[in-house]
Amino acid sequence: MIARYTIEHAIEFVYSAPVQASVMTLFLHPAQDRTQVVRGFEIETDPSGAVFEFEGPFHNRGHFFDRPGTHRRLSIVGRSTVEVGPIPESPIEVGKDGWARLGDEAGTPDLGLMLQPSRFVRASPVLADFISSCGLERGDDPLATAVALRSRLHELFDYIPGTTAVDSPIERILESREGVCQDYAHVMASILRGWGIPTRYVSGYLGPDLEREGDVTTGESHAWVESWLPGVGWIGFDPTNDTQCDVRHIRVAVGRDYADVPPTRGVFRGSAESMLRTRVTIERGEESCP
Repeated sequence: MIARYTIEHAIEFVYSAPVQASVMTLFLHPAQDRTQVVRGFEIETDPSGAVFEFEGPFHNRGHFFDRPGTHRRLSIVGRSTVEVGPIPESPIEVGKDGWARLGDEAGTPDLGLMLQPSRFVRASPVLADFISSCGLERGDDPLATAVALRSRLHELFDYIPGTTAVDSPIERILESREGVCQDYAHVMASILRGWGIPTRYVSGYLGPDLEREGDVTTGESHAWVESWLPGVGWIGFDPTNDTQCDVRHIRVAVGRDYADVPPTRGVFRGSAESMLRTRVTIERGEESCP
């Protein structure tokens, strides 16, 4: 099945006093690969002006702009039309000698990078205590191990917006057992990398549930992980929703963790506090067969 989506990602920065020289980097353009096709994309800003495109690390498509004039508000709207699918059905297990094959094949520079610690995905004493106290351990098969961990983290954590921030370390959710999708993803990636499975962070959107009525959702962006497994390649795991990634998961960018692919990152000149408002609206069109 192929699912078609129209996405509007609205971002607004409101400043307590006039500011100047806002410079912003964006990762809002959906990825394009064998399972996802971008049919249209545009960015609109207020104040208006030129927006430039670049290819960032991990082949992510980014944009940047600067707005030198004085302003008390900066609005950014990204609009996308995307088709997702079909998603190949994944096996239940990698098969015989899965861990040995994984160790042999994960030595390339690209995969090796996704085994290394990063800003938000790393080992720590709190993580080690969490793994031990919850009885989390590597199973006989790498794929089955990742699936079991995904489900277990879904059980252990409560999804509560506002309990963590974008720069919260994994210790926050490990101690409180409360967080949001990026926290779930950071913990899962930290554990899987420690077990020798190359794992990357994915930012994107989650489309409307295919089993429910209604084809429009309004909320925020989403995050999950992808792990590389021998004979399978990259496969997505969504611990927030305890599911394999499917045609609802609209990929935008991949990185070592959130710090590599935030939707916005920027600076301005001036003495002011800033307030951020975001809204993501996703409308699902008619599904089709490939």
